[in-house]
Amino acid sequence: MVKVDEFPDDAREEFLNREMPQFEETPLLPGPPLSERRIALISTAGLHRRGDRPFTEQSGDFRIIPSNVPDEDIVMSHISTNFDRLGFMQDVDVAFPINRLKELAADGLIGSVAEFHFSFMGATPPEQMEPGVREIVQTLKADNVSAVVLCPV
Repeated sequence: MVKVDEFPDDAREEFLNREMPQFEETPLLPGPPLSERRIALISTAGLHRRGDRPFTEQSGDFRIIPSNVPDEDIVMSHISTNFDRLGFMQDVDVAFPINRLKELAADGLIGSVAEFHFSFMGATPPEQMEPGVREIVQTLKADNVSAVVLCPV
């Protein structure tokens, strides 16, 4: 993965000086112990099921990845010349740790794994993702999810 200080001068300056949106702070909410939580994954690796519509550059939409999708059917359409897909191609858990999450549930360290997980296209302005996030929240609530692991890529 390329580091910001290795970017060409113009790209580095753009990233370092990019204006970021401000969001209201939400206090952390108390919840059940980890061993009782139902957990979902949200990734920005541009992941989707094989056959789903690939992501386009800076698309604010998301893809749903059910828990039971085989690893070989999870593909990446992340668009960036600075993004190395080799680790993901060798082990899906590098960008989407679904198997590690299932192991934690089997060991009783977490309560359970959510039925559905989600992926966005990275390098998308957060305000473009917000409508999708609001939609995802409804699905998470319906699935009784009590914690989310964010997988930024």
